[in-house]
Amino acid sequence: MQTNPLFRSQQLGEASNSLILQLVYINIGILVAGSTASYFLARRTLRPVEEAHMAQVRFTSDASHELRTPLAVMKSEIEVTLRDKNAPADELREILESNLEEVNNLSRLSEMLLALSKMDHEKLTLVPVSTSLLAKKVIERFKQPTTRLILETKGAGKIKGNEPSLTELMTILIDNALKYSPADSQVLVRVFTKGDVVSFEVQNEGKGISAEALDHIFDRFYRADSSRTGGQTKGFGLGLSIAKQLADINHATISASSAPDETTIFTLNTQKAKIQ
Repeated sequence: MQTNPLFRSQQLGEASNSLILQLVYINIGILVAGSTASYFLARRTLRPVEEAHMAQVRFTSDASHELRTPLAVMKSEIEVTLRDKNAPADELREILESNLEEVNNLSRLSEMLLALSKMDHEKLTLVPVSTSLLAKKVIERFKQPTTRLILETKGAGKIKGNEPSLTELMTILIDNALKYSPADSQVLVRVFTKGDVVSFEVQNEGKGISAEALDHIFDRFYRADSSRTGGQTKGFGLGLSIAKQLADINHATISASSAPDETTIFTLNTQKAKIQ
């Protein structure tokens, strides 16, 4: 029995069209699946870069805000002095020395920010740093009575860190403790070593921090309840956020604990530098 050539040709044409249509659908499916997979893989690959960029932008913004306070103080001192035509020489010298100290501190912080802006976190100079000596230098900057600001050191070893950023970190924590404690109370700064960990601890008395607030005090622009400050808004907005970033830069951990109406403690833990 012979097959009709026309029918055979029609069958071949239908099979060819069906095959082409299937290939089109398969290619479209592959294209869609490949595009979707590429999109998610690209997002996953770029996520660390995006997070690092956003962290750097937030930190630079926070630090810029933090720079405004010392600059405002310096400007105010200079303006007041210029208005006093009969200011004695010793008073002028004292103001100049105070401004020079602030300029030096701002210069160190600016150098650190410049390095951060270039995304060179890992290229920041890390050198052996004596936490006890550094803490002593920072405390001397506050010019507080020894009955107000107390330093205790016990077996404090050296850590490997960036000295300018560690100086700023210690300054933030001590300044925070002084602000949020009664003027006649003691602020205790302890530097000690436990095993391979070197700790820098700042403890102050006064109104504590609520458990809810403790979960957010390192967040940007967060402020604790006004009862802790007597209604004054002078902290917890940016300083502690910057402190957290500085701790990360130095491969350290920072934490806080507080008991209502008793004491608040901020602790910085860093690995002890290995002696080579």
